[in-house]
Amino acid sequence: MRAMILAAGLGTRLKPFTNHHPKALAIVNGKTLLQRNIEYLQAYGIREVVVNVHHFSDQIIRAVQENNGWGSALTISDESNAVLETGGGVLFAANYFKNEAAWLVMNADILTTLPLDKMIAADNLLRAENENYIGTLAVTNRSTSRNLLFNQKGVLIGWKNNTTLEEKWADAKTSLNEAANNIVPKAFSGIQIIHASFFTALQLQGKFSLIDAYLQIAATNTIGYYDHSDSILMDVGKPENLEMAATLFP
Repeated sequence: MRAMILAAGLGTRLKPFTNHHPKALAIVNGKTLLQRNIEYLQAYGIREVVVNVHHFSDQIIRAVQENNGWGSALTISDESNAVLETGGGVLFAANYFKNEAAWLVMNADILTTLPLDKMIAADNLLRAENENYIGTLAVTNRSTSRNLLFNQKGVLIGWKNNTTLEEKWADAKTSLNEAANNIVPKAFSGIQIIHASFFTALQLQGKFSLIDAYLQIAATNTIGYYDHSDSILMDVGKPENLEMAATLFP
């Protein structure tokens, strides 16, 4: 399986570090987030990785070259000319996955002990059981300002911002009140397994988020989840979390 690390973001939550560096090069115990996630993927046999870049892209490219990809075959997807967001970034790198049945995508600013082998096995089972299965999203039961919403069968049906109360639904006819008894809220972990049919079902172009892509696709296809609430997940996109991560990831 190949993978993609999303490292093109501006990292505004990680200022002042990101005033001069990309967030993927933030350091935890002597290793950058990018190196840690490449080594994390290596632990599960994933050694072919594409990394998208935009913010201080030259620094990431130089780090990859100077470290020989930390032992992996790394390809740069250069988005220096435009901010494409997560979904647009995956679409921009589509040629890299043209011969793959499925691949893994993860954010550069997370650290986790999620057991990828178990997630891949769960995805394989779900794909075998669902003809129109598009992908599996890693989630936990943690408290969050934004939730992905699944039905009782584990199928993605919507998204909600718990602060603004904004809702987005795969089926425009659905409302939170109508679906209240059918909803399983989960917190997205920024890790997903995507299948080749994602590009066939996708109707968005240019700049867009993966969440918007999933909700568009989920109107006619199935997207499920893998719950890893029993593993460690750190969003290291904020300075205080970066410091906390140093106590959990030696």
